Amino acid sequence: MGLMIKKPADVPGSAAPAILIGLFVAFGGILFGYDTGTIGGILAMPYWRETFSTGYLNTEDKLPDVSPSQSSTIVSLLSAGTFFGALAAAPMADLLGRRLGMIASTGVFTLGVILQTAATAIPLFVAGRFWAGFGVGLISAIIPLYQSETAPKWIRGAVVGCYQLAITIGLLIAAIVDNATKDRNDTGSYRIPIAVQFAWAIIMVVGMLILPETPRYYIKVGKHAKAAKALSRLRRLDVDHPGLVEELAEIQANHEYEMSLGKASYLDCFRGTVGKRLATGCLLQGLQQLTGVNFIFYYGTSFFKNSGIKNGFTVSVITGVVNVASTIPGLYLVEKWGRRPLLLFGAVGMFVCQYIVAIAGTVDPNGKATNQVLIAFVCIYIFFFASSWGPVAWVVTGELFPLKVRAKCLSMTTASNWLLNWAIAYATPYMVNGGAGNANLQSKVFFVWGGFCLICCFFVWGLIYETKGLSLEQVDELYSKCTKAWKSKAFRPTVSYAEVQEVRASVGGRHASLADIEADAGRKRSVAHLDGGEKGYGGEKAAYEV
Repeated sequence: MGLMIKKPADVPGSAAPAILIGLFVAFGGILFGYDTGTIGGILAMPYWRETFSTGYLNTEDKLPDVSPSQSSTIVSLLSAGTFFGALAAAPMADLLGRRLGMIASTGVFTLGVILQTAATAIPLFVAGRFWAGFGVGLISAIIPLYQSETAPKWIRGAVVGCYQLAITIGLLIAAIVDNATKDRNDTGSYRIPIAVQFAWAIIMVVGMLILPETPRYYIKVGKHAKAAKALSRLRRLDVDHPGLVEELAEIQANHEYEMSLGKASYLDCFRGTVGKRLATGCLLQGLQQLTGVNFIFYYGTSFFKNSGIKNGFTVSVITGVVNVASTIPGLYLVEKWGRRPLLLFGAVGMFVCQYIVAIAGTVDPNGKATNQVLIAFVCIYIFFFASSWGPVAWVVTGELFPLKVRAKCLSMTTASNWLLNWAIAYATPYMVNGGAGNANLQSKVFFVWGGFCLICCFFVWGLIYETKGLSLEQVDELYSKCTKAWKSKAFRPTVSYAEVQEVRASVGGRHASLADIEADAGRKRSVAHLDGGEKGYGGEKAAYEV
């Protein structure tokens, strides 16, 4: 098998343009990661706390601060914005296209950054958080869509996974910038970290003005010539090259076949195998959040301080570095090992780490050894998450759906991620902190996250199909033929959708299962072979009949 990921010998053209384009588009993950990562440090900055406080005093250090309810609102409003943004991504991506949709999304994000930078009180700051979140929600649904529709199948997982790598880089940069400005005694302490995001937006927009639209989007809207030109640019082949013509014909035939089975409304997203895939995608994204990773990045600085660790900012930088470094092996393993094994590996590892942290923090909450265990196993936990559930959740949801409803379904799975992200961001202060009306769980909260990691193990075994090495069109065939997720590794694609459409046309488009139509196509090939080898022997009689 070998250690290297190599382009198959029978794949024509060059994969370099599509890979480089996919890697650049992943840059949008920095917007996502930086914006979600910067707020934890800002909430702990003395100047920001004093400026935005409405009279509340922190129970730990007795200094001005925002109350737990205000903290919940400020953090969770971004997640609320991203939820609605993710839902709005489908009509935007289908109306404007994937490329222009990302440009428009970045514009909305920039509006939110402007409002946050200008704010000196909670209301305007919260409004900025919402609109920045709306933009991030749009981007977070469209980027994996664009990457999945342009990347070659043999390395698609690694390319889409780079989106998560960019998110982790954004989180790390946020921790570093927060650490650099936290001691400033002016508005620059929080305005500099927020304003840095203008740079990310400018880079994103300039790049997207140059990059092509996806061929599959052009097929969806009936622009075949533009689809051929876009695919030619991605594969570095002439538009009349046999390999390119065959790939484009298969995309076209698959889309026509899917459209022949039903419309592309939101209701159709909940029917048949598409409904099963949508449930899988929503649960996968929801469980990714319920593993508790954003507890570390939203409230990690404050949590580490309250746990007796003196420099919570430094620990946040350390966890950010671990997050980035650990994502890289995941990009390799997702193609060499596969989606299912990697997700199972991550779920088991996270479960063990979470329970060790929870038990240590419960037995000896303030001990020096406990703090060391907490930091060590939080970092190991981040390794397991970043190398598995971090990137692979985006990879799998980007592969699951047929072209006709891909934007709609992907927007709903992404919205599920943000809905749970919002719920966790809002509930965490009440779960962790002390005081009236709060659960005061402290380190015990890791029992909750660990419990969900155990659920993740059973979910992956029962519902995640192995899609490594399959084209997006072959994933449709996988779900049509394989009814059990744990049997999916043995699946081998045999359908040519071009032949399927030819058979359907020859019988007047009658309704039949994909397996039946494939069998008919096989019989047709056999008849053609016999006619060619034994001319005149019953050729007319053996022709396909309804």
